Amino acid sequence: MTFSMKQIKSDFPIFKRTIRGKRLIYLDSAATSQKPQSVINALSDYYSNYNANIHRGLYLIAQEATMAYETARGRMRLFINAPASENIIFTRNTTESINLVAYAWARNNITDGDEILLSELEHHSNIIPWQQLAQEKNITLKYIPITGLDGRLDLSTLDTLLTEKTKLVALVHMSNALGTINPLQKIIQKAQAVGAVTLIDGAQSAPHMQVDVSELDCDFFVFSMHKMLGPTGVGVLYAKTERLNEAEPFLTGGEMIDQVYKDHATWNTLPWRFEAGTPNIADVIACTAALDYLNALGMDTVHQHEQKITAYALDKLSAMPGITLIGPQIMQQRGGVISFEMDGIHTHDIAQFLDSRGICIRVGNHCAQPLMQCLERAGTARLSIYIYNDETDIDELIDSLNDCRKYFG
Repeated sequence: MTFSMKQIKSDFPIFKRTIRGKRLIYLDSAATSQKPQSVINALSDYYSNYNANIHRGLYLIAQEATMAYETARGRMRLFINAPASENIIFTRNTTESINLVAYAWARNNITDGDEILLSELEHHSNIIPWQQLAQEKNITLKYIPITGLDGRLDLSTLDTLLTEKTKLVALVHMSNALGTINPLQKIIQKAQAVGAVTLIDGAQSAPHMQVDVSELDCDFFVFSMHKMLGPTGVGVLYAKTERLNEAEPFLTGGEMIDQVYKDHATWNTLPWRFEAGTPNIADVIACTAALDYLNALGMDTVHQHEQKITAYALDKLSAMPGITLIGPQIMQQRGGVISFEMDGIHTHDIAQFLDSRGICIRVGNHCAQPLMQCLERAGTARLSIYIYNDETDIDELIDSLNDCRKYFG
């Protein structure tokens, strides 16, 4: 597929809509992405033509549904270069994937006196499960600090924070609040040197850049399809086979069963051991269309486009008086998420004013309150860029921000 903005915009039916007479400018893809018509069609096709439960029915449409579902798993494996389809577990979202690791693996493999290393950049979903575990057991949570408003990790602390007690290092790949891209390979190698297992939150990286879990050599990698053109309700957990064999099922019943007796049961093989009950069949199947769309563009092309638009936005914003940019200013260290403040104007007022112009951004703490505490902010205004954004969207944003300043005096 040629990267044509006109074609891409036309592929997304929502961009035919106007908001209060203005064209819709969507700059909140870090929260969820818009969906191309091909994904919407895939959902409709399943429900219209072969709606059936999977894995058990012997009739034709059940076999078709099963094949489509497992094809999606295979395509997901290829998308992140996982070794085998058994390493791909479908969940509801990134949060559930992390919780699955916390309940199924960590509770059996992390014990009193052990340590878990996180960072100050983490989303709440990669903090709370470990806090809960630490409250149940005598486990210490440590955090890699950030360097300040540029929002990078202070890796000079890593050799001190990592010890023989560190059993898990759980880190975000790209910050949902600041756009920081962490140097994972260096961190993973140091974690492996002390025998620690690694979990990577890829919710913001998988949609925007090439991800190769085999090259990263992480133990767990988690992301959500709704942030990468797919439907809501589909999360992905990649896990090494060794780690899955160390884990006990998180949920029980249905497809995760092998044999059941009155007093005991045995579990299914991987990956179905961790997929209890009827899964989100339609949405998983539609994810194949999302992957097809991204693969047709090419993830390197996606990343290059976003880098170009992000650099354009940073230049425009930095030229405005009274704007404070928070996060890395070096493009190689960041993705298409930009956090900013406007002197004297509350972030909620910014968002509401922009909404009156049909522009969608996110404001608040972005589910990263510990990060905001480190930055000594209650929150920021955040714009996030994806394949359907271009320079005209940024120009409209800048014009509206200037009008916002005039409106609030």
